[in-house]
Amino acid sequence: MTTLLVKNIHTLVTMDEQRRELREAAIFVRDNVIEQVGKTSELPDQADEVIDLQGRHVVLPGLINTHHHLCQSLTRVIPAAQNHELFDWLRTLYPIWKHLTAEGLFISTQLGIAELLLSGCTTASDHHYIYPNDVTLDAQIEAVQQIGIRFHASRGSMSVGESKGGLPPDSVVEDEDFILKDTQRLIEQYHDPKRYAMLRITVAPCSPFTVSVDLMRDAAALARSYPKVRLHTHLAETQPDVAYSLEHFGLKPGDYAEDVGWIGEDVWHAHCVHLSDDAIDKFGRSGTGIAHCPSSNLRLGSGIARVRLMLDKGVPVGLGVDGSASNDSGHLLAEARMAMLVARAHQDPTALTAREVLELATRGGAQVLGRLDDIGSIEVGKAADFIAFNVDTVAFAGALRDVVAALVFCTPPTVDYSIINGRVIVREGQITTLELPTLIAKHNQIAQRLIDQ
Repeated sequence: MTTLLVKNIHTLVTMDEQRRELREAAIFVRDNVIEQVGKTSELPDQADEVIDLQGRHVVLPGLINTHHHLCQSLTRVIPAAQNHELFDWLRTLYPIWKHLTAEGLFISTQLGIAELLLSGCTTASDHHYIYPNDVTLDAQIEAVQQIGIRFHASRGSMSVGESKGGLPPDSVVEDEDFILKDTQRLIEQYHDPKRYAMLRITVAPCSPFTVSVDLMRDAAALARSYPKVRLHTHLAETQPDVAYSLEHFGLKPGDYAEDVGWIGEDVWHAHCVHLSDDAIDKFGRSGTGIAHCPSSNLRLGSGIARVRLMLDKGVPVGLGVDGSASNDSGHLLAEARMAMLVARAHQDPTALTAREVLELATRGGAQVLGRLDDIGSIEVGKAADFIAFNVDTVAFAGALRDVVAALVFCTPPTVDYSIINGRVIVREGQITTLELPTLIAKHNQIAQRLIDQ
């Protein structure tokens, strides 16, 4: 058994049931679990490893990213796709993504995870739905396991191509029987339902405009035949998305989700920008979650999700950076800042506070992923997932009266330390489990090769 002591914390944001914020605090970890939380003077002064933060850091629960497309880091800022709405943006990028390889998925996953780690993310969910050439989800899982982040791998899929009335070209869709069989294989090979799990599999057909009604229903049945396997998809992201649902199913997106069995505490949907009032009520009553992705929604001109209303109605809400070709960034703390700002865009500066968006990024994400039992807060018995930001920097000068709110209001920083499952993954701003300069060079080579084909 190994122990870790992190002491002399300026401010410890626990996000526990009482939302306590402790000064001059410390955390004592045994193996991968938090054993003690309190004042530095009250905790043990010895451990196998001691990190003395010298009163310069704010410590938070690790941030939780509930929606991403990691492979899209290979296609950031493509000129032809910079000024499109969602459907045209996708039509521009599908022909590029069809050249993706397993190596490309592996390297882009590691690059995207590195970016998330440095922004404070300790748990990530990725929605990978395109499998050309030799690509399988195994490549992504291997890439993540080498780094050491807690991960929810979503087996996405597309089965309805243009010839059947869907959006993607036929060259990037899969057979539905194979999709279900491969999803089952991944669950049985990798999914860990136990507390403190580092890897779980999610069943995740891409969207209503890329898969059939039958696949949505069959996918739900498959997920619910295994413990703690959740369901995830895109929903009501844009007005054309809503129009597609009305034209093809005769239902608004929220009603379509209910019709195919995609409502409940084991389901979360990405975006939901154009979810109706009735659907928001339904999601709140049923505990159906939402991944809020404000930067991507703004970048594509999709609109602004009504997060304040969703929270008031009891909808579980977490944050997602979304794909690195529609956000072009993977900074989760910056996403929290954006969530606060866009909520205030309708002339209401009280719509979301700094602490509320930090809660979305921690406890909210844990609830959406079904993980409130083991992550999302710093408490005795929770997994040792926490991060430290140095506030003794130029960005926080003049903001020390409220260093917690400063994390959101001021320039989004990168982490000084990130501890995941009791292991120091970022130390003094450097990732300990990979060589970042080498990874960046390799990633840029693959990105260029992808575009050149």
